[in-house]
Amino acid sequence: MQILYCGDDGMFEGVVLSTLSLLKHQTEPLNIFVMTAEVAKPIGKYTGFTDVHINQLEWLVHEHDTNSTVTKLDITDLLQNYPLTANATTFFTPYSMLRLYADLVPQLQGRVLYLDADVLCRQSFAEFYHQNLAEIEVVGVLDFYGKWFFHHQLRKFDYINSGVLLMNLDVLRQTKLLQRCRRLCRYRPMLMPDQSALNMLAHNKRLAPSRFNAQNGIEADTVFHHFSANWVAWPVPHTVAIKPWEQKKVQTDLGLHDYDDLYAEAKRIIH
Repeated sequence: MQILYCGDDGMFEGVVLSTLSLLKHQTEPLNIFVMTAEVAKPIGKYTGFTDVHINQLEWLVHEHDTNSTVTKLDITDLLQNYPLTANATTFFTPYSMLRLYADLVPQLQGRVLYLDADVLCRQSFAEFYHQNLAEIEVVGVLDFYGKWFFHHQLRKFDYINSGVLLMNLDVLRQTKLLQRCRRLCRYRPMLMPDQSALNMLAHNKRLAPSRFNAQNGIEADTVFHHFSANWVAWPVPHTVAIKPWEQKKVQTDLGLHDYDDLYAEAKRIIH
């Protein structure tokens, strides 16, 4: 199984926890790719995943399965050669758009499961990963908030959340979807650049049940728990985001102790 994470070095703890959750519920070997880059923005410089952290992640993975691998994909040059200029200064970090470069990385072939670093696995995802992808570009779940505006109200298209995406790189290279997304992000400012571009331009996407990307609470059948931001109406409308690496908040504010074993194991390499 090929798994893709994207982020800067600050996402190390999230990637560790997410990876541990996959290892806990899956027996097949995992080929984990961490796409990263050195990025300089007007508001500051972001540091890509260090080799030290990649090696620590690989050690952890090999403890579970010596056939699993961890590969660092540094695409700094690609970002410089194909800059997403119009969205370079959004409040989202530039790392949220790295997945749009997946078709330019030769190490990524066939089906690849992209996960945000704030996604934890709760049970086997083999059914989701091995589904038939003939002619399908991406598979995703409706965005919890976007579905009300785009799906239920306007009924123009199914607005999927990009935090969990099963990507068919073979088809994506044929349709040039990611290339078109990069072009759109280069010339058109958008609120959620990569997610908006994928939803606007994808012609062959498939909707999966919400249990494969639960963004607003979990159920008994939840496979992927996505700790995404949620809107709170009182006292004034605002978003609240508790991330899986915020252990105390997860345990006290959310009352969740389902991941205590992951925290205990992660502490061996996270200080």
